[in-house]
Amino acid sequence: MDPVGCLWISTVLWSLTAGGLTPYRRSAEYPMLSSDQDRIQLCKFCEPRPTTCTGDFICPSDCSVTSICNGTEVCVAVWRRTTKTITMEVMCHDPEVELYDHKLGDSVSDKCVMQNKQSQRESLYMCSCKGEECNDLLYFESMKENPVSFNNVNVPSLQNENHVSLSSTTAIPTHQKEYQKSLTEKITERFCRICEPRPTNCAGSGLCRSNCDNSNFCEKFEVCVAVWRNSTEKSTVEVMCHNPKAELYGHRLDNSISERCQMQKKESVGESLYMCSCKGLLCNDDLLFRGAVDDPNSLSNNIVVQNTNKDNLYESKDDGTVILNRQCYLCIVNVTTKCDTTQDLCENDCTIVTTCESAKEVCVAVWRKDETETTTMDAMCHDPRKPLFDHMLDDYNSSKCLMKEKKMAAGETMYMCSCNDSECNKNLYFREVVKNWNPYVALISLLPPIGIAVAVIITFYCYRVLRKNKHPSEWDKHNKCTKHKGCSDDHAIMIDDDRSDISSTCANNLNHNTELLPIELDTLVGKGRFAEVYKAKLKQNTSEQFETVAVKIFPYEEYGSWKMEKEIFSDINLKHENILQFLTAEERKTDLGKQYWLITAFHSQGNLQDYLTRHIISWDGLLNLGGSLARGVAHLHSDHTPCGRHKTPIVHRDLKSSNILVKNDLTCCLCDFGLSLWLDPSLSVDDLANSGQVGTARYMAPEVLESRINLENMESFKQTDVYSMALVLWEITSRCTAIGEVKDYEPPFGSKVREHPCVESMKDNVLRDRGRPEIINNWLNHQGIQLVCETITECWDHDPEARLTAQCVAERFTEMEQLDRLSDRSCSEEKIPEDCLEDTTK
Repeated sequence: MDPVGCLWISTVLWSLTAGGLTPYRRSAEYPMLSSDQDRIQLCKFCEPRPTTCTGDFICPSDCSVTSICNGTEVCVAVWRRTTKTITMEVMCHDPEVELYDHKLGDSVSDKCVMQNKQSQRESLYMCSCKGEECNDLLYFESMKENPVSFNNVNVPSLQNENHVSLSSTTAIPTHQKEYQKSLTEKITERFCRICEPRPTNCAGSGLCRSNCDNSNFCEKFEVCVAVWRNSTEKSTVEVMCHNPKAELYGHRLDNSISERCQMQKKESVGESLYMCSCKGLLCNDDLLFRGAVDDPNSLSNNIVVQNTNKDNLYESKDDGTVILNRQCYLCIVNVTTKCDTTQDLCENDCTIVTTCESAKEVCVAVWRKDETETTTMDAMCHDPRKPLFDHMLDDYNSSKCLMKEKKMAAGETMYMCSCNDSECNKNLYFREVVKNWNPYVALISLLPPIGIAVAVIITFYCYRVLRKNKHPSEWDKHNKCTKHKGCSDDHAIMIDDDRSDISSTCANNLNHNTELLPIELDTLVGKGRFAEVYKAKLKQNTSEQFETVAVKIFPYEEYGSWKMEKEIFSDINLKHENILQFLTAEERKTDLGKQYWLITAFHSQGNLQDYLTRHIISWDGLLNLGGSLARGVAHLHSDHTPCGRHKTPIVHRDLKSSNILVKNDLTCCLCDFGLSLWLDPSLSVDDLANSGQVGTARYMAPEVLESRINLENMESFKQTDVYSMALVLWEITSRCTAIGEVKDYEPPFGSKVREHPCVESMKDNVLRDRGRPEIINNWLNHQGIQLVCETITECWDHDPEARLTAQCVAERFTEMEQLDRLSDRSCSEEKIPEDCLEDTTK
């Protein structure tokens, strides 16, 4: 056959093979073949707001809101500068539609490169890109003419863990996208001057320039480094990137986290050797030798004054007046000082006054004492929005520089102060002296408000106690949220529960907290596929007072699971006494890298699986555990709250005894919503199909094992939870004394499958053999157990539509509890009487 014929046959075969995949199969079974149009576009989305970005180099958007774009929309950023303000706006926008009378020309880029647009009244830059939150970091065109432009350096490629290049059209996993974003945010910390050793006029004192024009991005973990050598022949300077954990010329780098390159003398035979290391944009361009400020007259032509951009030294008002930025004392290198913390007031030894680069900067002074008892002083301008020596400035609104001690490594002491008056960092107050203070006058002035406060507290306490004793039934009605009366939002939250392991007042305050909580991790109490759970102490007003909480810690690569669970927990309508009480979510930076925390109530009894392993339960215990479990699942599945407010139903999708906690009152609460799914009516069939086959194989319903869920009916997803709940109810029943002989705890299907069975193994048991956990005939001798077993059997029916709903199961347990209360008065303790059962069926 000729080559043309072979090519034609190959083309036909390929088209039949690839084209035979339906759109559903391409997206669900072969995600790498899914089209870009099916991908969700996430972008930063904030209205125009003032920004400190000056339109040079790289700027962050400073926007904390992320939005899901519609259809063909891409991520966009708009930067404007007028005579009065500079603003930044980030959004989603259709690239086919003009924005502010301009077309977006680079919407397929994976970086947001700002382009100048013509505008008569303002300076206008726009960019657009197609990547997750790609408009969070903005690259300005002015970088093309800048010596440190990305066009003149080797930008490190953003790669996955196997070093496979990630294109903008590939469906990148969430944790890889987060890794790309994190790496992009940190590149400016590792952008350094790089030059081979070259002769220099630097004499090894004062402040010298590297005189190097080459810049590049360092590898991971590397920092900026400078080396100055002086021999009998010449002096040289070398600048580079280097890993601080590795020796350089036989020496270790000691100050690699500093923002400035402070030269330190190293031992060397036949030459004078100084080294410095730092972490900041081009920070090894300025070499700071000790003594640069001790003798201001010694500063040579190599020295650069802090402010070189005169346009930023003042602010122009609308009336034409010009206001200079704040002036502060400046010690650009540590200066030995005689100041001591025992003094009330001390003057720093700095002699240079500088004008701050930005109107937002304040005056700062830093006093330090090292292990050798040497005390030094730093003074400078600093932006209080940025950390200084790993600490945030918390007193910069003061007119005085009040020194406060900061936590440091063992053997080191540091005091820091900040203030907002010009030259206010000259006088340093180690303790504030209050003059003419009379303790007796102060005490007398405090007596009236203290008396009023005590009277109010006593009155309120008496009112609560008397009202509760007088009308206990009415009190209970108002404390519970029912759908028969109009309920307020406060009652709907349902966390004002005496049985909760953490106070509701504390919980309400935490939900609105924007700062990291003072939490001390205690012991590891659990470990799962995605996270570890710790018992922890939440510090209160004093170190002696604390609340016990649980902290679920997700590693950096499990951001997606943390985000999903956080969003589920954040739904105000989820709150219920049988759902784990959520306090807050946090992003934390630790020595091990970035972590994601979920902080919840702590339940000392642990999860249901461990509890059943350790305890045998009574018939009352079965009713408590089973009924509360059913009520929790019913609330999760419901489309309204107990108060009648609309609620989006949620399916758990990983319901099992290890994902259920036991509270102190021996009721259950559901937890671990990392795989949960909102049953939003707006979701399409394709959206539901792409949700995947998730959960634990042992607890998967037959239709989940077979991947045959009815996507046209959202109730089908709820029935998968009902099947899993039936297996948990079987576990609870198997450890109840009412069944007769109680054996050691076994999970569902026990020894029929291995400890962690795979999906194929469960298919053989559940689909092929139609197997279910064994219900022994002796169990049915107890009338109550017989009712429970009938409920379990109806819940794990092979046909999803034949199963009971979670609400129906909850109602059955409520009826059994009511009958059990009747039996306490008229029937035996061990059985629900047959005549009682007959009455309920009539």
